[in-house]
Amino acid sequence: MEGTEVRKLAALEDTHWWYRERRHLLAKALDGLTPGVALDVGAAGGGNTRVLRGLGWRSAALEYGSEGAEVAHERGLATLRADATRLPVGDGCLDLVVAFDILEHIPDDARAVAEVRRVLRRGGTFLVAVPADPRLWSAHDDAVDHVRRYTRETLTEALTSGGFQIASMHSWNVLLRPVVALRRRSSAGSDLADVHPVVNAGLRAIITAERYLPVKQLPGVSLLVTARFVG
Repeated sequence: MEGTEVRKLAALEDTHWWYRERRHLLAKALDGLTPGVALDVGAAGGGNTRVLRGLGWRSAALEYGSEGAEVAHERGLATLRADATRLPVGDGCLDLVVAFDILEHIPDDARAVAEVRRVLRRGGTFLVAVPADPRLWSAHDDAVDHVRRYTRETLTEALTSGGFQIASMHSWNVLLRPVVALRRRSSAGSDLADVHPVVNAGLRAIITAERYLPVKQLPGVSLLVTARFVG
């Protein structure tokens, strides 16, 4: 992702409906886990790292791009600039790795998964979010440097082949999937854009409704996984 996109993301994420709900989903996925040492891989400006820190995790943001690392550092976060396929962390020293919307950017995602397994302690947790469904590929994916969109099958294969057990996998952004599909047929670039406050509130209401509806196994725009390294 280019530096301008990272700065745009950082400026939007506190109020934007999509980023707010993603932070909620991260916090919910952490329910029941005892806070320990965590790494937020592909952290961009560190929005999710701040969630981890707020919940008591000793966390650091890891970002490949200089702009994202700079933003995270400016926010007062412990920040590492490194490649997700070569994590600058010792073997078996982490309790949690978060990789939200990062694996789709990495040509060798198997190597990235193997690195996460290397740095996690036995019983450690790997939280993953990725864009779903290759049929939704659009100019947005090109603009933000996606290499792929996943299916449930390809994501399961990537994680289980890397030594993880899937604890849960579900879709999100299900209710808005038809709108996203229609919009992206005519899109000419990234969807990272500010929206009118009224529209933002409406979209937030729709995405929040998914928390209470039985739609998590239906096709969505993204997939969320909790996986464990059991050794």
